[in-house]
Parts: sequence; C-alpha cells; structure tokens
Amino acid sequence: MFILHLALGGCLKTPPIDFGITADSGGHLAYVVDAALVQAELPGLDRVSIVTRLFRSADLPSVHGQRSERVTDRLTIDRVDSGDDRYLEKEALAADLPAFTEAFCRHIAGLAVMPNVIHAHFADAAAVAIEARRRFGIPFVYTPHALAIDKRRQGLGGAELGTRIAAETTAIAAADALIVSTRDEAERQVPAYGVGVAGRIHCVPPGVPRRPYAGGTATLVDRLGDWLDRPDLPILLAIARPVAKKNLAALVRAFAADPVLHERANLVILAGQHGGQSSSEERAVLGELQALAASPALRGRFALPPRHDASDVTALYRRAAAGGVFVNPALHEPFGLTLIEAAAAGVPVVATRNGGPAEIVAQIGHGLLVDPRDEPGIAAACRAVIGDAGLHARLSRAARVGSAAYDWRRYADAAIDIYAALRRQPALLACDIDNTLTGSVDGAAAFARWRHGSSLPFVVATGRSFAEARAVLAQWHLPEPDAFIVDVGTRILRPAAHGGWQSCAAFTTALDQDWDRAAVRAAIAPLGICAQPVVTEGAHKLSFFGDAADVAAIRAALAQAGLAARVVFSHGRLIDVLSPGGGKAAAIAAYAAGLGLTLDDCIAAGDSGNDLDMLDACGFAIVVANASDELATLAARPGLHRTTRNHAAGVVEGLARLGLTTPAAQVAA
Repeated sequence: MFILHLALGGCLKTPPIDFGITADSGGHLAYVVDAALVQAELPGLDRVSIVTRLFRSADLPSVHGQRSERVTDRLTIDRVDSGDDRYLEKEALAADLPAFTEAFCRHIAGLAVMPNVIHAHFADAAAVAIEARRRFGIPFVYTPHALAIDKRRQGLGGAELGTRIAAETTAIAAADALIVSTRDEAERQVPAYGVGVAGRIHCVPPGVPRRPYAGGTATLVDRLGDWLDRPDLPILLAIARPVAKKNLAALVRAFAADPVLHERANLVILAGQHGGQSSSEERAVLGELQALAASPALRGRFALPPRHDASDVTALYRRAAAGGVFVNPALHEPFGLTLIEAAAAGVPVVATRNGGPAEIVAQIGHGLLVDPRDEPGIAAACRAVIGDAGLHARLSRAARVGSAAYDWRRYADAAIDIYAALRRQPALLACDIDNTLTGSVDGAAAFARWRHGSSLPFVVATGRSFAEARAVLAQWHLPEPDAFIVDVGTRILRPAAHGGWQSCAAFTTALDQDWDRAAVRAAIAPLGICAQPVVTEGAHKLSFFGDAADVAAIRAALAQAGLAARVVFSHGRLIDVLSPGGGKAAAIAAYAAGLGLTLDDCIAAGDSGNDLDMLDACGFAIVVANASDELATLAARPGLHRTTRNHAAGVVEGLARLGLTTPAAQVAA
C-alpha cells in the first residue's frame, strides 16, 4: 500500500519540527508526521509520502524550499511548487489553492506508482484531494483537526468562519471516510454540519507525540533562573500557540491573583517562537502576555521564554512531573496532544472541560477539568494538585499508566484498516495481444516475469482466432492466460476439466440473441466491401477490409434493414461485424461474472479500436504509448493510464502505477 498524507499549512519538515515558528505551525504537524512515521514502520506498507507546499523565505529554514526529504527508507516529505514560493497563511493560502491543486495533480500524474489513498488534513487539503479523486480515482480520508462550527459556538472568530464552515461542509460530504480523534467530534461536532456521515466516520485517537530528547544537553530547565527568583519551586506549565482561543492570559491572571499559588509555584508558558512570521492575533496575545510578565506581581515568578526546541519541551515536562502540573486553559480544544504528552511524562493536568480534554482526562484519570472562563476556578484546581502530595502522586501514576491508551501503533493499524476498506483493488487483467503484448522482446520478457510472480487472474482478449492467439503467444515467449477471449470478443475458451480448452457454451448462447447472421451478410453484400478470408469469420462475426467510410456505410445499411449488430473498426483497415451481445467488454464481463467480479474489478490493456469498448468499460485501463489514433477519443477518467512506454513494457508500467508489479518486472521494463 502507498499512503499519501496531504497537509498544506505550516512549516512541515523532518523532526524535530519547529513548532510555533509561524502562526499555523501547531500540533497538527506532530499528528501528521507521527502518524506517517508509524505507518511507514508497518509490515506490508510500500511507501508513505507527506505532501506539503514548497516555499522559500529568508526568515524560515531553507529545507522548506527542498522538493523532497527522505525521513526513513519508506517515508518522504515531498513539496509541491504552486508557482508562488512565498510562505502563505490562511486567506493567502486559500487564494493559491487552485494553482496548488493543478501542481499537485501534475505531481500525482508523474508518480511511478499511484497512491492507494490520500489522507487530507484540514479542509484546504480535502479540496485538493477531491479534485485528485475526480481525475485519478484515488479515494481520500479527511481529518479536520479543528472544526470552525465549534469555534463559532464558542463565540470565537469573525466573518471568515462562514467561508471555512462552507469548505468543511464540502469536505465532510465528499470524503470517502473521516478519521477524528474524539467521540465529541464524531457524535456532536461533525453531525452539526447537517451532512450524513453514518458508516464513514471513525473515532481513532492519536498517540503520544514523539518528541526527540538530547539527554545531557543544556535546556531551558537549566536556565529557569534567568526568569525566576526561586527556580526550585514546582512549575505550572502551559504550551500553546499565542492565540485568543488558547486563553493563556486567563491562566496568567489566575496565577497572579492566587497568593498561595504565587508562593508555592512558578508559572512557565511556552507560547511559540517569538518574532518571525507571526500573525496580528499572535502578536497581540504575545504582547498581552509580555505585559503581564513585566508586572511587579509576576516578576520573578513567570517565565515566558522567547525560544524553545524539542529537548526543552521534554525537559520541562520532566520538571513539571516533580510536584508541578500541566495546564490547558483553552476556551475550546479539539483534542489536546499536549495532555497525552504530559501524561506520558507523568504530569498531572488541569484542563478545559470544553472539547477533547474532557475525554482524555476521563480516559486517563490524570487531572481535573475546569471552566476556562472561571479564572479563580483554574487557580483553585492548580492549587489542589500541587498542594496535596498524595493527590499529585495518584494523578501522576494514573498519567503514566493511562497514557498507554494513546498509542500510535494502534492508530496506524486502525487507519490502515480504514484505508484498505476504501481501495478498489483490481482483480483481473484482460490484455490485447498484437502490439500490446507483442512488439518488444524486452517488454514481452518483462511481462512474462510479472506473470510468473503475480497471482492476478490474466486473460487475453484478441481479434485473432484461438489457434492464432496461442501461436503468437508461443512465438513471443509470452505466458498462456487463464482464459482466451478471441474473435473480437465472440468466443471464450476456458481450461477443460481433463486438459485442453473448451468454449463457454453459455456465452455462445447469449450471443445468439437478436443475431441474424445471414440477414446481416445479405444487407452488407450490395456495398461491395472486400471480405476478409473465410477462416477469420465465426458464428457471431463477419470480417471485412475497409476504411472509415466503409464502416459508416455498413452501419447505415444495417440500420436501414433494422438489423442489430456491433461494428468494430481497428488498425485503420479491419472491420468486424459482431453479434449485438459480442465484443471484448461483453466477453470480459461474462468471464468475470464467473469469478464473482464485475467490469469495475477488471483492468483492460490495449492499443487499437477493437480494444475501445473494454478500455472504456473496465474499472482500470492501460493504454500503451504506441496506441493508434483510434483510441485518441478515449476520455480521461479515474483508473485510466496512458503509459510512456510501448507494447508490453507499457503494460508493465501501467501495472506498476496500480501497484501490481514485482520488483524484477519493474526493473526489466
């Protein structure tokens, strides 16, 4: 399986991630990277790609202008250039979405193997995934991370929420499946959009963030004395972006107003990376926090470090575990990765009762819930935890044990099951012979190697007779198929029970319906069109030499006589007049039905006009690069691949794009 995660916003890179370096470089980046890392470790996974936007900025690391980063042997971060290489946020990113969508589709078209699924993070990525599904037939899963409809319920945001809610509504309605983190999202938030999601929505909690720690190196913990008069005191720790909904100023005011807390603990807040490409909202919130930090009441008791890295965060969690508490005072928190991260470090928590934290704390049992608008209540809860050694110890034990419920391997296994349920897996290959499998010795050899290593059922569908088809396959050292469809789809031959081959009597009987061979021949005879040798004819097929004008004349004559027949033109000179129930597509459908399959489950590969019906009707189609102009009218659609290689090498290329080749076949082709 090849999984593609799509996330447009923020500074996404190989860990450690620079959280808070921009307004939208938040916890969702940890979710995307950690999910992909663990999925890439699973047996049976071929490749995982995280696709994001390419940009260049003097204020941001140069890696974001690099087209690809190899994270592990099976995981890459791939960046798509939309033509605008500026770092963009929110409204500007929305304006760039059409250009990014086109660039992303070019990226998909250029891949050697198509992704089996796109996992879109946020509604902007879902909009791109919708178009990719339309063009390539790739199903997509949507994870919203934070839904605007709940922001509006909390009285947050402005007029822009209407546009965001509309985009989220479209994403929810279009997604093949949704993965959310909490029951609240699954049972209340998503249904509030008024879109039916029964059977499509799955609650799969993420795991504890994987944060690297350089043990033994100096961290912010070692420098708390730069801000604090008594750095030995327990700490109240908060980690969040400086935006209004995170409610950080309320925590500071609650701490400052409580003399017991002020005496027994210090407050430490990591509020992003100060400066850089922050939004106006972030600058306003950060300014308020800095003003509070400078007040006499908090001087020496409140640390607001301007910079931090992953090791600093890990070290501060460890410090908070020693008698302190982690605080999330958000007005509303969609999930709360920091709460399970704190739990894994053994840190009790005081958390908002709004959103995901209520479920997390109920699951783990490692803290207290508060009304985020009740500042005295926030202070009282913090005071209760740090002031009672027995309570702190019980909550700390519960944290370490209960955090095991949030496991990335469990998430990865569940997500893979969801992806797999969406995949339309090809179950049968039907291949033309002349100029599709033949024409290149190396290509034919590559196809033979593929066939040797594949269990996919394989049939040939050819205009030739049965004897001719077998002779040509032997001449080119091509493998015999599981069945032969010959005479332009008017005869099916299967292996007989005691050896040899036998015709499918049921299909032959079906072709008799509405077919008057003698009358068809009589209607065409006055046209004087040159007949092919009698040996090419069959009970349900008449064959001629001619051009497009002759084809039109035959169709007109049959229509005037009121006779039903299919007229097939191929290779610019061959005309076959078939029973109305005949043709390659009809024969493939009949054979597939015997296996419990439909045409949607089949791959057709061909190069000429007599392949047109099967290439159009099958769920998957491979048009080799040497195809005749007769296939130029074949409409682009999901599942149809026009290859860059000729003959059987093109078939192998198409199979590779569908993820169906063996390594040996791919190399040879």
